[in-house]
Amino acid sequence: MVGSSPEWRFPTPPGVTVPHLRTTDHVVPFQADDGRPLNLVNVRGDRPPSRGPVLLVHGAGVSAEIFRAPIRTTLVDALIAAGYDVWLENWRASTALPPCEWTLDQAARHDHPAAVRTVVTRTGADRIKAVIHCQGSTSFMMSACAGLVGQVDTIVASAVSLHTVVPAWSRAKLRWAVPVVRRFLEYLDPSWGRVRPDEPLARLLTALVRLTHHECDNLVCKMVSFTYGSGFPALWRHENLNAATHDEFIPYEFGKVSMAFFRQMARCVERGHLVSYERLPGLPEDYLRQPPRTDARIVFIAGERNRCFLPESQIRTHALFSRRDPGRHALHVLPDYGHLDLFFGQDADRDVFPLILRELAAPIHV
Repeated sequence: MVGSSPEWRFPTPPGVTVPHLRTTDHVVPFQADDGRPLNLVNVRGDRPPSRGPVLLVHGAGVSAEIFRAPIRTTLVDALIAAGYDVWLENWRASTALPPCEWTLDQAARHDHPAAVRTVVTRTGADRIKAVIHCQGSTSFMMSACAGLVGQVDTIVASAVSLHTVVPAWSRAKLRWAVPVVRRFLEYLDPSWGRVRPDEPLARLLTALVRLTHHECDNLVCKMVSFTYGSGFPALWRHENLNAATHDEFIPYEFGKVSMAFFRQMARCVERGHLVSYERLPGLPEDYLRQPPRTDARIVFIAGERNRCFLPESQIRTHALFSRRDPGRHALHVLPDYGHLDLFFGQDADRDVFPLILRELAAPIHV
C-alpha cells in the first residue's frame, strides 16, 4: 500500500497508549564475527514485555540514539507501550563506538548476524523483528539476502534496501568528488560544523558549505545535507522538526563516516543496486543475481521528499520482492516526509509510528 492521501495517517492500534514512559537501559556488549567490539542497548519499561524482541538498526555516522530524539514520543516509547522487547544495535558505523574504516560488507557479514544471535540468545526467542534504516537497512538486507539472519521474520526497511537511486547531484558527488576527497581524508564528519577540523581540506569543505547552504543557522545541519544527499536540507524537512531536535540533538548526534563506505556506495549507485565492495565469505557479489535467502516479510517505507535516496529506491525493491512472492510484502511512501524525519519528526508519533506498529503486528504469511 502506498500512502498518497490523507488516509495514509494510520490510527494507533486499539489498546495501545503511549504515556511518558520510565525506561531503563541495559547495555549488552557483544563481538562481531570478526572480533570487533559492538553493543546492544536493551530498553525496558516498567512492565515486562508482552511481545517478542524488535531490533532497531541505525544508519551511517550516527548512533542508536537516533531513535530517541527529543520528541513527544519516540519509536522506542511506542514499541515499549505496544509490549515489544526493544533492542538498539550499535554496529561498526555507530558514533557511539571508536571510529573505523568500514564497509557495508563487513556490517552484513560480521555485525548484524552476531547482533541477531545475541538478541535470540538473551531473550530465548525463536524469531525476532527488525526496523532498519538507511545504511543499517542496506547492510541488514545484505545479511538477510545472504541467509545470515534467518531468525528475523519481519523487517521494516526505511529509505533504501537493495536499489540505490539518488538525486543527480548526489550521483555527481559520488562519481567526481569522492575519488579526490579520499586521497586526503579518511572520514567525512558533519560535526566539523560544530568543532573546527584540523585538516585543511576539511576546513575548506566546511567553508564551502557555509557559503552555499543558507537554509538555516545550524552548520551541522548543513554539513549533514552536504555529506549525505542533495537538498536544502537533504535528510529532513525543517517543518517536521521541533527546535530541540534541530538545535540541540542534531549537532551532537552526527559524526564521522568512513570514506570506504562512500567508495562502495559510488559503485552501488553506478550499478543501480547493491553490490559487494569486498569479497567476504558468504556474501554474493551482486544482490540481484540470486534469489533472496530469507523468508521474512518485508515492509518498505520511504519519505516522498527524501533527498538522500529517492523513493524510487524502495519502489523498485518492493517490486522485485513482490514479483517473487506476490501479496506478501508491503510498500508505504509517506507524503511530506523526507529521510530521518520519519523517526524524529515532531509528529512522527502520529504520522509514522502507528504504521510501523501495525506492520510489525501483521500476519507473516498472507
